[in-house]
Amino acid sequence: MYRWGHVGAALFVYGPVGAALSRGADPWLAAFGAAVAVACSTAPDADELLPIDHRGPTHTIWFVLGGTAVVASIAGVAGAPIGRQVTVAATAGTAAALSLGSHLLADSITPMGIRPLYPLSAWHHSFDITPAANPRANTSMLGVGLSFALLCQAIALGIP
Repeated sequence: MYRWGHVGAALFVYGPVGAALSRGADPWLAAFGAAVAVACSTAPDADELLPIDHRGPTHTIWFVLGGTAVVASIAGVAGAPIGRQVTVAATAGTAAALSLGSHLLADSITPMGIRPLYPLSAWHHSFDITPAANPRANTSMLGVGLSFALLCQAIALGIP
């Protein structure tokens, strides 16, 4: 998938978490988590700027785990001045994990697929549904993800 498809996938998986935070009377934390999810949504594609294979090491569960740890750690330090290190770190880590995981899932619907356990396993996974460059698929994924996230928020806030 391309950028907007990944943003939509991240919003889709983060939507229920953001809604739970909003329902728990912390809309700032919900918005912060959404921003982290969107920011992390295309991080695995940084491999296109590096001298490594595209959909190689950055498209593995190891990258998801490492990226989650880095984001949570940075967010925890950033949350220190407001005295909410653990809450901010947990929110950022959850948003990052969901976002990075959604990136792998979104790329697995393309013919190129992913090797999620590389280098421990050469297993290749692809649902082979649509090419990554399909503008209709990317726009649809963005629309569905954004709509679902907004619907979750509306339900959490009791908006009819």
